[in-house]
Amino acid sequence: MKLLEEKIQTSGKVIEPDILKVDSFINHMLDPELIMAMGEDFYQHFKDKPITKILTLEVSGIAIAFAAGHYFKVPVLFAKKIESLTLGDDVYSTQVISYTKQKEYTVKINRSFLTADDHVLIIDDFLAKGEALKGLLELCRQAGASVEGIGIAIEKVFQGGGDRHRQQGYDVYSQAMIERFENGRVVFSPPQ
Repeated sequence: MKLLEEKIQTSGKVIEPDILKVDSFINHMLDPELIMAMGEDFYQHFKDKPITKILTLEVSGIAIAFAAGHYFKVPVLFAKKIESLTLGDDVYSTQVISYTKQKEYTVKINRSFLTADDHVLIIDDFLAKGEALKGLLELCRQAGASVEGIGIAIEKVFQGGGDRHRQQGYDVYSQAMIERFENGRVVFSPPQ
């Protein structure tokens, strides 16, 4: 998605050898026009799939998933990382590892919100090694839900998570695919 790539080049910041900071437009402060365009782009890619629900992870994926949900006209469900008294005990849960935070989380969703009748589109902001994605797929497996596709805003191709999930047969569509970081700049892979 050219618009996202341009925003990454102008406003993203490479920190450390393999971390991209996009907090000025995706995961701290939001660019509403960009986020809605990303939601529409995911809709255009997956519109022929029978999507009944969009699933993402708390926190950074919520805005992008919401925008996609707007175009699909389906509910958006996010797996909670933060403990809540209102969530209750009737949940699916699994462990996920955050690459950027180097921390393991238990994520949970209410069993009544994801069922075997659901056809899920998973949306997330980043895909690196695929650990968070693995957790979201596990929640779908526990519920018996069908995963129709995976939409990723930014994939760091050099870390292998996208290829691993494509080899497992998933339709993984990434809007910006980073081949490598070079001298503080982002080098994108050719479009899918």
